[in-house]
Amino acid sequence: MNKIPTDEEIRYEIAQKRVKKIKGFYTHLAVYICVNIFIVFLNISNLKSGESYFQPQNFLTAFFWGIGLIAHALSVFGIDVLFGRAWEEKKIKELMNKNKKQSQNWE
Repeated sequence: MNKIPTDEEIRYEIAQKRVKKIKGFYTHLAVYICVNIFIVFLNISNLKSGESYFQPQNFLTAFFWGIGLIAHALSVFGIDVLFGRAWEEKKIKELMNKNKKQSQNWE
């Protein structure tokens, strides 16, 4: 027999998923920082005498990866432009209703 989850269990599961998303973002941020620090040191060590570090190619990785990191941060902490929480809840309810109707048809 299937046990119907309580409200507290549902809230716990939602909170657990949220914590995983936040943890995923902070892991992404830590990797971004470490990799870009490594790239800075690598670029500095490859500079020729008198050459400036401030060249566009030295910032491409940080820039484009930074755009992805900002998008990740917005999806975790900010507004979700396309598939936000409201969309998720609406889709879950829709699928649950569809599943319920299908199971009623088989009875």
